[in-house]
Amino acid sequence: MHESSDEHMLERILNNNEDLAAHNREHFDAAGLLCINLMSAPGAGKTSLLERSLLDLSKHWQCSVIEGDMVGELDADRLRKLGVDVSQISTGKSCHLDAQMVARVVHSKALDKLDYLFIENVGNLVCPADFPLGEHKRVVLLSVTEGDDKPLKYPVIFHNCDVVLFTKCDLLPYVNFSVARATQYVQDLNPRAQCFAVSIVTGQGIDDWLNWLSSAYLQSQKNMPVSI
Repeated sequence: MHESSDEHMLERILNNNEDLAAHNREHFDAAGLLCINLMSAPGAGKTSLLERSLLDLSKHWQCSVIEGDMVGELDADRLRKLGVDVSQISTGKSCHLDAQMVARVVHSKALDKLDYLFIENVGNLVCPADFPLGEHKRVVLLSVTEGDDKPLKYPVIFHNCDVVLFTKCDLLPYVNFSVARATQYVQDLNPRAQCFAVSIVTGQGIDDWLNWLSSAYLQSQKNMPVSI
């Protein structure tokens, strides 16, 4: 009986989150922006990737970031130095962002002025996979220092993403990581996912990533509902 009650409570939490995520998505669609949920284990390089991406994107597009961390604003402060609007969500003991947390921030932003909204989720390969936030695209970062078997160990987050970025590829000569093998593991789980090998240090793959962002934004504009 106790186990059944716990399962029912979890199901209710997930269903409520789905409803709120759909509500957030309606706001994003109405504003005509592209929302991207960045997920990874701690230290895979989400903030570094955002820093590099925003240096390019903010020259031509209006960008904003929702930064999720359990405590502190170190990553948020790094991004604020770029002159980009950044909102911090401190989750306390929670290992992921949820749609309600994002909704509170969304209602305080002038969304109609934005082209891109990036959500940097809490570093975790498990919990964020079950909590959509209303995003249009899910991007998972996998550092080459973590091992190429992570898609096999954490299949849910890779099964439900649009892009996988293999990060810190400048370290490939020093670690036992096969980009080809990791790509195959991802594609076995999720054939529609695109994979890019990138390095912030050398610039490897960054243009491919930025081109994907641009294409995703242009495609989103075609799919946005038309106001009458």
